[in-house]
Amino acid sequence: MVTTVALEHIEILPGQRLCLHYIDWDKFEEILEALGDRRTSRIAYYQHTLEIRMPLPEHERIKCLLSYLLVELLDYLGMEWESLGSTTYKKRKDLAGIEPDDCFYIQNYRSAVGMLRVDLDRDPPPDLAIEVDLTSKTQISAYLAIGVPEIWRWERSQLQIYILQNGTYQESQTSRIFPHIPVISLFSDFLNRHMNLPMSQIRRNFRQYLPTALAEGGAN
Repeated sequence: MVTTVALEHIEILPGQRLCLHYIDWDKFEEILEALGDRRTSRIAYYQHTLEIRMPLPEHERIKCLLSYLLVELLDYLGMEWESLGSTTYKKRKDLAGIEPDDCFYIQNYRSAVGMLRVDLDRDPPPDLAIEVDLTSKTQISAYLAIGVPEIWRWERSQLQIYILQNGTYQESQTSRIFPHIPVISLFSDFLNRHMNLPMSQIRRNFRQYLPTALAEGGAN
């Protein structure tokens, strides 16, 4: 006997996740529509398995801090950018879908300006995705299918960088976007020293810190 439970009857608490197996593409699309756009949960879908995650407040805070610091760095360097946040990226032919914690178009920022809907048959994926792994792991397979060139992953108080090379993600000590800046130590060390401060102050402190840090560590 098969039991069906409506999504509105399922509660996912912060820090928890729900995995649904044997979900075909049409059902995946139905679930996305039922979940709606105004939600705090994130989804990852790959090869008939759908994961729905409900982030903790700690997760959201770190995600925002990483994004704020990245924006400060981009602005300091005079680089153009667009962020599409946790937009849903889908690729039917690969049975893949992902919602990043945050994502940025940098080299391809012009493609994202004014973008209302993402069609990966026509539009490029984001140049950079940010993921915070506290209670679950980033769905690398979905990112691989989508073709995001670079992933920044925060785990255990440390930034990790993964670069898409030859059809797989390789952990890297340098960023493809900022090849001459020690991004890992710059972000990790700064955040770990200032994590207990208000977010607004962390952002201001980083803005003031950047000229000295880049003069010592090199710049683009």
